[in-house]
Amino acid sequence: MKKDEYKKELVIKETQKRKGPTNSRKEVMKIQSWLTLFSIKNPSSGTATEIDGDFGPATERSVKNFQTIHGLPATGIVDQELFSILSNGMASAFDTPLTSDNLRDLVIEAAHNHLEEHPQELIIKGQSNSGPWVRSYMDGHDGAVWFWCMGFVQAIIDQAASAQGKNFKTLMPLTYSCDIVGKTGLDKGILSRYQKIRQDPSIIKPGDIFLNQKSRFDWTHTGIIIDVDDDTIQTIEGNTNHAGSRNGIAVMKRTRNFRKAKLDIFSIETLV
Repeated sequence: MKKDEYKKELVIKETQKRKGPTNSRKEVMKIQSWLTLFSIKNPSSGTATEIDGDFGPATERSVKNFQTIHGLPATGIVDQELFSILSNGMASAFDTPLTSDNLRDLVIEAAHNHLEEHPQELIIKGQSNSGPWVRSYMDGHDGAVWFWCMGFVQAIIDQAASAQGKNFKTLMPLTYSCDIVGKTGLDKGILSRYQKIRQDPSIIKPGDIFLNQKSRFDWTHTGIIIDVDDDTIQTIEGNTNHAGSRNGIAVMKRTRNFRKAKLDIFSIETLV
């Protein structure tokens, strides 16, 4: 895989604990981030805590709550073994071997694997678009300006292509910009405009990428198409929300009406 920044989110360099001699603010923030992400999926867990890099009594209590939930001794200490349990969802999303036998199905399988682990951004030091999931999709970058929908799409395409020994960068450059991918599609003749799509929906195929057009050469959001039915597409998108925002909070499955929205379609056929 070309996008392998996620591996850094699965490890800590030293054991972290309250008043620990090897404590690192960066490592503690990673722990606090995963504890808070766990609390989003498990709101009664008591693991939500401030992400400030200080392994104080609140973080220690959150760790103990996490350990108790998992039937582990409540030591409040985080070594690599415990951290691997904390970050297991990301490891599962990225490292579970894909089993489909063609690229389109591999794309859909990979997208579902991520969706099942509830990737979500956090607000850290007042910055949205932050946290381990965002950094994994955005090659280490996070913060308010790092809209991560294209980072998510490219991570999925990369996983699927790598499963077949292919390089996704033969299809599109590594980028976080919908505009660059859209212009690449036009240059290669593999981007179909929404007007053509409405006339001939058979152009849309599962595994392709939609680009939400703002104007002719300006696209604001993207996602993976997983199904086509009548006038709608089913999608899995990063950095979205229930309203379909381009700057939302999570990976979500959505339904979009391609006859009402200006959805251009980027085909992955040349990589297939």
